[in-house]
Amino acid sequence: MEPDSSRPAQAGVKAYVDVIVAQAAWRRCVPRAEAIVARAARAAGMEGTIVLADDRMVRRLNARHRGRDKPTNVLTYEHPAPEIILALGVIRREAAQQGKKPAAHLAHLVVHGALHLQGMDHHHPGDARRMEMEESRILSRIGVANPWKRA
Repeated sequence: MEPDSSRPAQAGVKAYVDVIVAQAAWRRCVPRAEAIVARAARAAGMEGTIVLADDRMVRRLNARHRGRDKPTNVLTYEHPAPEIILALGVIRREAAQQGKKPAAHLAHLVVHGALHLQGMDHHHPGDARRMEMEESRILSRIGVANPWKRA
């Protein structure tokens, strides 16, 4: 695992985001993955760690902490420190199914995870709509197309 620390030199200048590439294939699938992740996280106001993992790691964590023995696209943890963990295979498959570039889907899921860490959720239709609108607003600021708009 390689940390890509983006800590600012001065407190309060910028939120810090540590990106850990736990699965090297991320770099082949999404060129500049670390920069994309850090930019999306900062745009969403997240401070913490983001792990670019594989499906096996995410499946293991999902089974252990959520009782679901399958990989998912993104996991978030608030404690002991904010952390987002992303599964390469799931994200790559979803991007292909949705006709999106993996980089855009990755940015979307980082923002999605960051909003979960801020208390937003999508279990009810009204909450889901508010979360989708906030995701779209944040993504537009960093030049990523609205993921909820049909092509």
